[in-house]
Amino acid sequence: MGRNESLFVTQIYQADLPGAAARNRALKRACLVIAADDKAGQRWAKEHRYRGYTSYASLDDLPLRAPEFAELVKLTDGHVARFARQLDFDLGRRRLKLNSLWINVMASGGIHAGHIHPHSAISGTYYVELPKGASPIRFEDPRLPLSMSAPPKKSNAKRPNRPFVTLEPKAGTLLLWESWLRHEVPQNDARGARISVSFNYS
Repeated sequence: MGRNESLFVTQIYQADLPGAAARNRALKRACLVIAADDKAGQRWAKEHRYRGYTSYASLDDLPLRAPEFAELVKLTDGHVARFARQLDFDLGRRRLKLNSLWINVMASGGIHAGHIHPHSAISGTYYVELPKGASPIRFEDPRLPLSMSAPPKKSNAKRPNRPFVTLEPKAGTLLLWESWLRHEVPQNDARGARISVSFNYS
């Protein structure tokens, strides 16, 4: 009898943060106020055909603009540190620090094509509002470009063997992953906006 050993495991960290209802009401209000005022972000979204709004290319000081974001960073700091330990990162006396944080307000019909987050170690998203029908997040097997002549996977393949895996977070969920992991948001079929806050640590 042969035996298998799982190597080069890709980890995704999930946590449902306590107190989500009150936090998400405050974050939603802050996100929508900033989205309405951020003309540069609105222009960027229009130029890049992003259905909705993102502060990704326009604002880099959200924790200073609104206390709701500063409180969220305090929460994510601890989870990122825990995830780094699970990944066996050798940081010595250093720690990973936030280097970017941005708002995503995805309108109905919006998508976010597959991408990675360069110049970072851990990336993640906190979900503020996910109306019925809102898009999940889909992760891609990082070995896929190297598969070459490998046969396709069965439609009922075990979850660890699938080339793509979809996660369906809920409002209040925090997801973390290593920044090299390619991911995407399929078309948002919800009638309302899908609101989240994304970030990078390095």
